Amino acid sequence: MSVMDIFETMEYGPAPEASSLALNWIQARQPFQLFINNQWVKPLQEQYFESSNPATSKALTQIASADAADVDAAVAAARQAFPSWSKTPGHGRARYMYALARHIQKHARLLAVLESLDNGKTIRETRDIDIPLVARHFYYHAGWAQLMESELADYQPVGVVGQIIPWNFPLLMLAWKIAPALAMGNTVVLKPARYTSLSALKFAEIVQEVGLPAGVINIVTGEASKAGDALVKHPDVNKIAFTGSTDVGRSIRRTTAGSGKKLSLELGGKSPFIVFDDADLDSVVEGVVDAIWFNQGQVCCAGSRLLVQENITDRLLSKLRARMENLRIGDPLDKTMDIGALISPAQRDEIAHLVAQGIAEGAEAWQPSSICPASGSFFPPTLLTNVSPASTLAQIEIFGPVLVAMTFRTPAEAIELANNTRYGLAASIWSDNINLALDIAPKVKAGSVWINCTNLFDASCGFGGYRESGYGREGGKEGLYEYLKPAWQSNTAKASLKADNAQEEAMDVQDVSILNEIQEATTEALPAIDRTPKLFIDGKQARPDSGYSLTITSVDGRVLGEVGEGNRKDIRNAVEAAHKASAWATGSAHNRAQILFYLAENLAAREVEFAHRIVAQTGRSYADAFHEVQVSLSRLFSYAAWTDKYEGSVHRPPLRGVTLALKEAIGVIGIACPDEYPLLGFLSLVAPAIAMGNTVVVLPSPGAPLSATDCYQLFETSDIPAGVINIVTGDRESLSQILAEHHDVNAVWYFGSAAGSKSIELASSSNMKRTWVNYGHARHWLDRVQGEGEEFLREATQVKNIWVPFGE
Repeated sequence: MSVMDIFETMEYGPAPEASSLALNWIQARQPFQLFINNQWVKPLQEQYFESSNPATSKALTQIASADAADVDAAVAAARQAFPSWSKTPGHGRARYMYALARHIQKHARLLAVLESLDNGKTIRETRDIDIPLVARHFYYHAGWAQLMESELADYQPVGVVGQIIPWNFPLLMLAWKIAPALAMGNTVVLKPARYTSLSALKFAEIVQEVGLPAGVINIVTGEASKAGDALVKHPDVNKIAFTGSTDVGRSIRRTTAGSGKKLSLELGGKSPFIVFDDADLDSVVEGVVDAIWFNQGQVCCAGSRLLVQENITDRLLSKLRARMENLRIGDPLDKTMDIGALISPAQRDEIAHLVAQGIAEGAEAWQPSSICPASGSFFPPTLLTNVSPASTLAQIEIFGPVLVAMTFRTPAEAIELANNTRYGLAASIWSDNINLALDIAPKVKAGSVWINCTNLFDASCGFGGYRESGYGREGGKEGLYEYLKPAWQSNTAKASLKADNAQEEAMDVQDVSILNEIQEATTEALPAIDRTPKLFIDGKQARPDSGYSLTITSVDGRVLGEVGEGNRKDIRNAVEAAHKASAWATGSAHNRAQILFYLAENLAAREVEFAHRIVAQTGRSYADAFHEVQVSLSRLFSYAAWTDKYEGSVHRPPLRGVTLALKEAIGVIGIACPDEYPLLGFLSLVAPAIAMGNTVVVLPSPGAPLSATDCYQLFETSDIPAGVINIVTGDRESLSQILAEHHDVNAVWYFGSAAGSKSIELASSSNMKRTWVNYGHARHWLDRVQGEGEEFLREATQVKNIWVPFGE
């Protein structure tokens, strides 16, 4: 027998990681209590739950189960700590975070073992991936704490942040959320997943070790239905950050609607793994292993849909089955294992049920001959072929080690299949043709796209989803804004309105008699020529479906004209037109900028007419109205300037390669304009949206819509393509609701009442669309800080991170 024969046939020897230190640590501290105000506190109801090892089904310890009263105490501690922590100089916060990173490294092996015991994932993953990334996040965000005062001077922390994390990456999800929150000066109440609380509790000990001020970090363990629900509903929590299922995220959106809480959601996924026929198939196979069998497939961005170009399907699947035969399933603490245990028997049974359902629908299942351990929550790696794109397995997030394979013929078909899902979290593209890969990447609806790699993460690169995978980003500079608010928002709406009044008083007031004289001079025996503005849809004026009109009067009761009363069908037509104009996003930014400049040029030619229209609708002075037109012109120029300058960035994570952070248009945005400043409010919202490549359906100011309808001719003569801007007049509240409920609308901006804001947020949960509402607080639209700038551009875009490794 040759040496090669021996090498091929010999058995793996066990390479166990010692668990005694971790088990002793657990034993010495049970039952585990709540961590509130830097103290270990018993739950008020003295309720505890059992935490088990998924690989053995044996109990590990008892952990405190918090209820609403315990959450109250934790939030109160965070609220008390916030004033001093938010005022701590950035250098001070940076030093605390640096200390947290160092202590995580000191306890790295213990943390890795605790994760494997508590979660069931292999020690190789926790030791080599999870814990180093945890430390990296604290180091990286320590740097942002140091730089905040200079680089984010116009922002301030949001306050007390409630964070709810899942069980698949317990400590890493904690770091993703706590690190940016602390760096930006917020205080935190974090609820770990019920199944996996141990590493968070060890982190609480580290918080004590480094001497972090009391109340800055509080950790409450317990059931989602009690502790999690109480945290989401708590009136003293200013923001909720949640990672978990789409269904729970939808529930949180409904619960927080109208509360004014900031919300970021990282939800489910059904990520495509796209393989073109020129790809290196051996590399592809290893990529598939990392994409779907990493962490037993319990990864929100797992590459669970294998899309293969038809002419290489047999070769790739043959190689993949051979590789699956060599995957080792077993004790997570054995360093030779590739796949560990699922989180619970219930999760294992749900996966088995979905696989059986897929087979019943016609799929063919293949599993390797290796046998799973008899005890514990194990499930074998599974490959399903002959799967229809509309089948359950192709649409539902399985959240387990199950790969679904489908084929395509052309790049266009690959894109259609990739986007044939309600999710949009991540994607992986494999091709030796970098031109093809970079062409496909922006067309895939996903927040992260990996080229010839998969499941790469770094603190410097944002991560988050499109569509029903949620909104908001974690990591990178873009992730910091989730924990910040513009500094001007400290001012109340009342103060903002006072500023408006003061500016009006400071202006040279011109009597409205000029307008009255014009009106008197034109009052003859002949009846006036009727002019009823219609709706503006698909580049044309269209009669409202209802057949009704709304009378618009001046402040003294004079009839100024009528506008169409839009309804659900008009909104439907406008949304369809906006989707037809999607090529607006793929055109050059230079062209969009030129069109916005042209729009400003055409408005300037009619500035007096537009000023008189504002006077007639609002009763304000001519000088004030003329000033509004001038600010509107300036605003158009600002967004024309930003159009080709609000660009993405290139991240440099610690690997051989780069990550391209592209700022992409969201899609179709519904916009409900404010009551005040009928022209400026309208253009201040429409301009940034279309500048970034979105198409819009706009509801003008309900009391003064004529300033918006007067823009029809401007749009028609400014080379704006049909369907880019669509205007529907009518009742703002009912039409906004229709937009929020519409599944083909990607985001809704609403500037109206507090009740209307809540209604929009509630309705948006139907397809988890992004919302931007004002909760009834007026903006000072004449002020550049409040009325224009990066905040508007950020709301008009979403970041896609494209990972491009290089080197032979």
